[in-house]
Amino acid sequence: MAWWGKLVGGTFGFMMGGPLGALMGVALGDLIAGGRTARSHSNQLGFGSVERVQSAFFTATFSIMGFIAKADGQITKDEIQMAEQVMQQMNLDSHQRSIAIKLFNEGKKPDFPAEDIIIQFKRECIRRKNLIQMFLEILISTALADGTLHKNEKHLLKNIAHDLGFEKYQFDSLLSRLQGFANFEDGVSETKRLKAAYDLLGISQDCSEQELKKAYRKQMNQHHPDKLVAKGLPDEMIEIATQKTQDIKAAYEVVKNARG
Repeated sequence: MAWWGKLVGGTFGFMMGGPLGALMGVALGDLIAGGRTARSHSNQLGFGSVERVQSAFFTATFSIMGFIAKADGQITKDEIQMAEQVMQQMNLDSHQRSIAIKLFNEGKKPDFPAEDIIIQFKRECIRRKNLIQMFLEILISTALADGTLHKNEKHLLKNIAHDLGFEKYQFDSLLSRLQGFANFEDGVSETKRLKAAYDLLGISQDCSEQELKKAYRKQMNQHHPDKLVAKGLPDEMIEIATQKTQDIKAAYEVVKNARG
């Protein structure tokens, strides 16, 4: 939690500047007024430092989640629960949770500068492709939380993916995989679970054994918790990455067992 300590210990939102710094500044307003946050001095975190990237990830994730949630004209209970689930998986304390909720609510506002936030977030990540993909996956999962991907949500997600540097085919593939994540759960039929397993791994059902193993290794590498944390995923989000790797392993086993 080093990034959080530095954030509230003096470097404040100005450690990033730009729309992300301003957004975190707004979210931290009450803490500042209450005297919990220290000086907004010039001891900024260096561009590209892990703590700075972690702060950018946290700020962008919860605010853009709010932006996506309101895209279809209403924020559903499932979308709110998705945000709550992320907060729970992160084991946020009361102050962090308060900040996350404020960021989510900022993202819901009509004048929210989503494009500016996304552009700065990409710049802050400095070509950390797997980390950027993790960010996009969380947003897609938010849109899928209510079981329906509204056309407005899909349009916004496509634009966000484009701004983050993803080609259309990459976004379509990622969306298909995340729909597999959404359907890969206990209680569904074996046929549906098997199809979801293939979707989750990003391969077709007629793929070769070599293609299956290659896809599995690729997904595990992209979602490895330790690698993501090293690149700037906040420590608090390690459980999210861990759950994804567990689902990938389970999907691989489902496919292997189905193939005998």
